Parts: sequence; C-alpha cells; structure tokens
Amino acid sequence: MHEHAPAGPGPAGSLPAVSVVVATRDRHERLRALLDCLAGQTVGAEAFEVIVIDDGSRDATPALLADLAATGGLQLQVLTQVSSQGPAAARNRGWRAARAQAIAFTDDDCEPVAEWLAALVVAATEAPAAIVQGKTLPNPREVDRLSAFARTLEVTGPSPHYQTANILYPRAVLEALGGFDENYGAPAGEDTDLGWRARDAGVPTTFVPEALVYHAVHERGPLNTLRDASRATDCVKPYRDHPDLRVHLAQGIFFHPSHPLAAQAALALALVPATPFAALFALPYALHLARRARLSNAPVYAAPFLAARDAVEIVATLRGAVKYRVAVL
Repeated sequence: MHEHAPAGPGPAGSLPAVSVVVATRDRHERLRALLDCLAGQTVGAEAFEVIVIDDGSRDATPALLADLAATGGLQLQVLTQVSSQGPAAARNRGWRAARAQAIAFTDDDCEPVAEWLAALVVAATEAPAAIVQGKTLPNPREVDRLSAFARTLEVTGPSPHYQTANILYPRAVLEALGGFDENYGAPAGEDTDLGWRARDAGVPTTFVPEALVYHAVHERGPLNTLRDASRATDCVKPYRDHPDLRVHLAQGIFFHPSHPLAAQAALALALVPATPFAALFALPYALHLARRARLSNAPVYAAPFLAARDAVEIVATLRGAVKYRVAVL
C-alpha cells in the first residue's frame, strides 16, 4: 500500500468542512473528469479535501494521481492498494483517513456540478446528524448513448439503496457502524447495507436535489449487459440482512417489476399446447417489452434481447435467493 500526502491549498492546521472519498479502479479518463469537476466546486478548494483510493488499477490511474498530487490545485490524498480489495474496503480506508466530520462519497464515473459540495455542506450544517442524499442523473453529454445495452444511474428522490454516487455521511455515523461491510466484496449492495444499518440505528436521511451529480452512461453491448444481469445474485444479500427493504420489491418478492410479468408469460406459453387461449396471458409481458425497448431508444425488435436479459437476471436472483436463504425472485 502506498500513500501520497495531501497536496494543494489549505491553511496549515485547518480542518476541511467536508472530505470527498472516491474509490477508483481502471477508469483514469473518467477519474480525471471527476477531479476536474471537484477542482471547480464553488465552495473553494480550501473548504474540502479529496481522498482517492486506487483499488489495484492497471491502467494510467497511478500516473494520473501521482501527477495531480504533485501539481496541487486540490487538497488531494492518494491511497493505493496494490491488489483490488473491493469498493467497501477501499471506501473504508478512505473515510478513515479523512479529516472532516462530514464525509461525501461519489464514484469515479461521476461528474458533480459546481454547486454540489456547497449544497451538501449547507444540508449537513442544518442537519449534522443526518445522511444527505443528492440528485443523480445520466450525464447530459452522453444521453445519446442510452439504449437497451447501456448502464447508468438516475436518482430523483430519496433512495432506499443509498447509492455512493452521491451521498454524505456524518463521520460519527460511519464510526459507530464500522463503515461499509467488507463481506460484500463486489460492488453489489454494500452501499444499501450501510444506509439501512444507519436507518435502523435511527439516523435520519435528507434529500437535496441541488446537490446534483451526473453519472456516466456506459455502453456495455449485448454480452456485457447479460453479464451485468447475472450479477444480481449478490444484490439479493441486502434483502436478507434488512427485511424491511423488501417493501421496495415488486409485490414484495420480485427483484424487478418485469419479473412477475416474465414469469406469467413463461407459464402462459407452457400451457399453450393444452390451452391455446393461455397465450393471451403472455400479452402483458410482450407489451411491457415493447415499451421498454421504446423508452431505451432501442428498436422494437430488441424486445427478445430484453426478455433474455430478464431471464438471466431471474436465474441469478433465484441463485441469490438460495445462497442467502431469502425469498426474492
């Protein structure tokens, strides 16, 4: 493990109002865009520090961070993990190295607007014991990439998943809870788990739409999109650890709103040889797929791919249900 000490502006001995923690791996171009946005925050560079944890990158990330740490402009601290330990471990190392009492998290594929930290700091000052969530939208420069084969994030109100793309925790809350559960390992629910443990401990949450972050639109292609769907297995774990989270499942049991429709369609088609009339019960899912294709800027003939994606996700979810012994489909 290697460290670069904080560099850049900041009066000697003064503490920042907020620490920004970012875990990164192999996204040096995205990371540069994020750090450029942080350098342009309206609160001024002296009011915050940035802690970047390089979780075993093999691209140009180490060189980028070494250059930025040397040239200044931000109060930047770089923590390097030679081998990847996962986002939960990386973020834990980051917030524990932070100096501020307010810890803001964002991701290496995000671009906060200039007023992001100012809005978070105001909210944290008004409610110092609360978690602060901000608004997250697809990057407007990349919306033309949205399709059935793309991945992004949109959070327009209080989210039960507590995504680390745009959230602030009081340091005292992180210390009391021990931070992120490193048993989650892969990026699949560790942020949701932490938010719900805080919620169960009575920590309030506030939502600030002015704290806006733009999330990248990742073009994944058909094969990688199916691989992404297969990772739903580990996304089931928070529903076991936090039963109250189940209220946010479709009908209290289905991982995605499309799953009950897919299951109904599969059953209907299985009954068609004996009862041709049963095919009508597959119609709601067919209409759902056509609507999803249209909303994702995909042609209607992409609907079979969307059905395949649902099938992969349902199998992965069932695998997670068995693994974690919880009824989620």
